[in-house]
Amino acid sequence: MIVDTLSNRALYQGLHPRLHQALEHLATTDFSLLQPGNYELDGKNLFVIVNDYQTKAPGTEPFETHKRYVDVQFVVSGEESFGYLPLAQQEPLAPYHEKHDYTEYAWEANRGDASFVTLKAGMFALFFPGDMHMPGTGNGTPVRKVVIKVLW
Repeated sequence: MIVDTLSNRALYQGLHPRLHQALEHLATTDFSLLQPGNYELDGKNLFVIVNDYQTKAPGTEPFETHKRYVDVQFVVSGEESFGYLPLAQQEPLAPYHEKHDYTEYAWEANRGDASFVTLKAGMFALFFPGDMHMPGTGNGTPVRKVVIKVLW
């Protein structure tokens, strides 16, 4: 997992060409003008999801991992906390969902090992395949967030 601001995006441009494209798109797009929804940048290789929602208390949502995509999660407005765990011996709640590229894990089983970091507007987190994360947590704060899915 990486947490940073877009002003430092050049540090990550060598990780993968599509990751570079995703961070540049975040830096050059006014997401306050877009409606919530999905937007393609490069078909299934790179696509954008714009969401508006209220954060939820930690533990009301499961942890998740992905196998094929990196999540670039960017907070446009508001703030939210992200739970994080390295993938180790956790048991999934259900089999891997191939169509939507995720596996979910229980909060209770991992409560003591989880770390949380708060992202404010203008910050992003990169969750690589296998990084267990719990997005969308907080205390009811309204958030506009953009997630760019980057095929790894």
